[in-house]
Amino acid sequence: MVGSAIWRELKRGGFTHLLGRSHAELDLLDASAVAKFFAEQKPEYVFVAAAKVGGILANDRHPADFLFTNLEIQNNLIHGAYQSGVKKLLFLGSSCIYPKLAPQPLKEEYLLTGPLEPTNEWYAVAKIAGIKLCQAYRRQFGCDFISAMPTNLYGPNDNYDLQSSHVLPALIRKFHEAKTSGVSTVTCWGSGSPLREFLYADDLAAACLFVMENYSAEQFINIGSGSDISIRDLAELVRRVVGFQGQILWDRSKPDGTPRKLMDSSRIFAMGWKPKVDLEHGVRMAYEDFLSNRSLPLHEAKIF
Repeated sequence: MVGSAIWRELKRGGFTHLLGRSHAELDLLDASAVAKFFAEQKPEYVFVAAAKVGGILANDRHPADFLFTNLEIQNNLIHGAYQSGVKKLLFLGSSCIYPKLAPQPLKEEYLLTGPLEPTNEWYAVAKIAGIKLCQAYRRQFGCDFISAMPTNLYGPNDNYDLQSSHVLPALIRKFHEAKTSGVSTVTCWGSGSPLREFLYADDLAAACLFVMENYSAEQFINIGSGSDISIRDLAELVRRVVGFQGQILWDRSKPDGTPRKLMDSSRIFAMGWKPKVDLEHGVRMAYEDFLSNRSLPLHEAKIF
């Protein structure tokens, strides 16, 4: 999702010498293959958007996969970029790096000030390591490696697999399937009370290009929309967009996750970047994307 959005943004910006590889073309877990790619292609600027991602269920069931896979991907890419003399690299982390009960909104300096949310700590630990690796290469070797922390993302090429998706695409699929099958209820996890912030993928892509061109510092920078919504209200929004007429039930035996997760994006806003897509319009576009891809096998619909 993120990689394809950045690709679209670069093409819109008139960039023509673009290098991209699918998973089938380049296995980022293969250090020698990654090193060969850098040596042969010699990219000047690198966006590290590749990661193994998933929601609460996937993180809970596959902690080793989330920690090991993400460490390997980012280690190979960041070290490969250093070895090949890349001019600048942008590493994308995640808002889950922040402590579970950190003050809201989340400022960059809150990193490592408290315990992580247990339901996604494995992914968070890997992303924190990626941030620190960029900082270490900057300090030791003078590399212009920067990091940005996006909030929760959604949009074209999202993952709609109910076993591994995040909350918004999961809701889109749940309500769509309920509508088409004619059932009267949809059950959602938790209480619906947690507050979450969402950013359309193409807005993130524009922000990535913006910081690549305008930002160079050891401190990572937050990228968010600036507002949040309860999961309960989000479910109502998705139900309305999809057109499901039934009832929403809440399974309180399932975990809520972090109570609130709103990013403080004042630094990037002050630099002149702001998102353009409001949540309802973004959800409508995401639903259109889901409808256009639902005939594909899930593993094909979600891979860039």
